[in-house]
Amino acid sequence: MTVAFYVASAVAIIAAFMTVTRLNAIRALLYFVVSLLAVALIMLLLGAPLAAALEAIIYAGAIMVLFVFVVMILSIGPRQVSQERQWLRSSVWAGPAVLTLILLIELLYVLTKAGRTSMSGGQVAPAQVGRSLFGPYLLGVELASMLLLVGLVGAFHLAYRLGENKQGNPREE
Repeated sequence: MTVAFYVASAVAIIAAFMTVTRLNAIRALLYFVVSLLAVALIMLLLGAPLAAALEAIIYAGAIMVLFVFVVMILSIGPRQVSQERQWLRSSVWAGPAVLTLILLIELLYVLTKAGRTSMSGGQVAPAQVGRSLFGPYLLGVELASMLLLVGLVGAFHLAYRLGENKQGNPREE
């Protein structure tokens, strides 16, 4: 299991580095999803299956959909349409696909080996997670949700102003 942990950690670090260094927003989002899935696998290896499932469902699923919507809102115009056609090429998907394949192979290895040996760490009940998040960490959870909301509203505001400027309607202040 130690080897699986280090492989997942390496994939998470490489994907996070690729997320930060990509100029193309869609490529960065794909690498970010791979990084979040690698972190979910690390949590599974550490014996926190609920946290791993929450990481995969909430972060890699729901929040990434919001990021994709923000990118879609900001990408307006015919130039972006031709750019989106270029994104469908296999060169865009090659890096994230290879890293995801490594994670999938590792996940299958962990799941087949988990039947023979037990995972380290104890099981945490969902009620304990809820009490922990909304007990001493309530302020942190609420601040994170407000930060996501402010980012989404800010992206909408920027896209709205860009749309007005492209249509020739200057914003009246």
